[in-house]
Amino acid sequence: MRAISIAKLDKDRGQQFWAEEAPNALDAPELYDGIRIKRLIAYGIDLAIIVCLWLALWIFGSFFALITLGLLFPVLSLAAFLLPFAYHTLTIGSASNATVGMRVMDLRVVAWNGQRPGYAQAALQTVLFIASVALTNFLILAVSFFNPRGRCLHDLLAGTVTVNDLHLRRLYGPK
Repeated sequence: MRAISIAKLDKDRGQQFWAEEAPNALDAPELYDGIRIKRLIAYGIDLAIIVCLWLALWIFGSFFALITLGLLFPVLSLAAFLLPFAYHTLTIGSASNATVGMRVMDLRVVAWNGQRPGYAQAALQTVLFIASVALTNFLILAVSFFNPRGRCLHDLLAGTVTVNDLHLRRLYGPK
């Protein structure tokens, strides 16, 4: 096994890491080691980033809304509502297939068949995550304790799996 650079892996958008379904946790345990706690920490980082973006949006947007005598407040409200959706969709659908928090924690989202998820699958995963959190108040995380890959409810429904990126690059990168 040898490590490859992220730039090489991300340059080849069509990279497929495995055929058929995600590797079993018993066959490649390093892909799923510590995945639950890493995902929680990554989500905390992403939440802090989203709060900072929200504050910047409201400060910057409120200035323009006041200049237009309140005409832009509905647009500002819509932008604030869509910000978390856009953040998760654009980062998971990007070449890194990970949010900023996931990159800090060395995680990557991969489609169940081993390919990189595109923007449509990232949007589906984001909508399912937001909906399941709204309906279950974070009980979706309990699902991860009942499967060896640490997949949450939105992962199962969207057909994705989150893995340790460094080990993914070592095991399945180009030789």
